[in-house]
Amino acid sequence: GSAGGAVAILAQASPWFSSPAHRCAMGKGTKKVGICGKYGTRYGATLRKLVKKIEMQSKATYLCPFCGRTGVKREAGGIWKCRGCKKVMAGGCWTLATPAAVTVRATIHRLKKLQAEAK
Repeated sequence: GSAGGAVAILAQASPWFSSPAHRCAMGKGTKKVGICGKYGTRYGATLRKLVKKIEMQSKATYLCPFCGRTGVKREAGGIWKCRGCKKVMAGGCWTLATPAAVTVRATIHRLKKLQAEAK
């Protein structure tokens, strides 16, 4: 194709381009900003850091409490779906389990354990 011809012409013209290290040189992405690179220099560093944290949490895959597979992804705000067992569950807006929900679950578990010991 025309791209191959262009590469050949550039390789003849420049020894830099023909070296193996630079032949398939793609950008390394970002060093610090990660997922927030799309915002560039806009909105300020502090807001971008907050958005980075939220976006990384919402785009991550979580462990399914039903099947044990790491395949729970966010469908919409607070709606999470496992790609393994296809179960849909409610959770936090940005994370599957909010800190408050984790505390409540632990408290309920502890109270059930105390109640079982009392019997």
